[in-house]
Amino acid sequence: MLLLNNKVALITGATRGIGKEIALTFAKNGANIAFTYISSEDKAKALETELQNYGIKAKSYKSDAGDFKAAEELVNSVTAEFGTIDILVNNAGITRDGLLMRMSELQWDEVISANLKAVFNLVKAVQKPMLRAKKGSIINMSSVVGIKGNAGQSNYSASKAGIIGFTKSIALELGSRNIRSNAIAPGFIETEMTSLLNEKVVQQWRDSIPLKRGGTPEDVANLTLFLASDLSAYITGQCINVCGGMLT
Repeated sequence: MLLLNNKVALITGATRGIGKEIALTFAKNGANIAFTYISSEDKAKALETELQNYGIKAKSYKSDAGDFKAAEELVNSVTAEFGTIDILVNNAGITRDGLLMRMSELQWDEVISANLKAVFNLVKAVQKPMLRAKKGSIINMSSVVGIKGNAGQSNYSASKAGIIGFTKSIALELGSRNIRSNAIAPGFIETEMTSLLNEKVVQQWRDSIPLKRGGTPEDVANLTLFLASDLSAYITGQCINVCGGMLT
């Protein structure tokens, strides 16, 4: 059974890692996919082709969701091309780690803009087609760091905590229109980025997790698929951890 057959999904930051796995999982389940990237056009075009091989429509858009006008233009472009937007996945994000005593204003502003303001921008824009359709699923990527905090990541933690509060508020605002809003909080997910870290440090992290392994992008994508589909029709306003029990 194709859980997202003929639905239209907009996914931000989909050219690698978790975002790419979400796009592939959605395509396998019949969704037509619009996705964004910032700089890697070659990767975006390659992913377009890979997604289209599943027999669905896919198109990439170079867009900075932290820019309010650009986010609005993106949603207008996607709805013009695809007709509507049934699912929004706010996945794109950045880090600018550092202790507060050394953190610059720019490092704070960049993270808040890319991680939190971008979510506001896109949800505000995408609510228009969803309100017209009287349905929709909004999924915002938070982090366990947004729940428990992390030294050296006060900007990132603040942005991810803000996403959770925003998600719950939007669920209350739009629930009566059959528009759902949920957040996902991944823990230690192993991607091409974590492969660059010291293996001994990575193994220590794995050992500290009750399931004794790091998560995979597929682990996050499977929950995203569930929240995007009608299987979760009575779930809104929630933040669900994908952390192997890290926060237990």
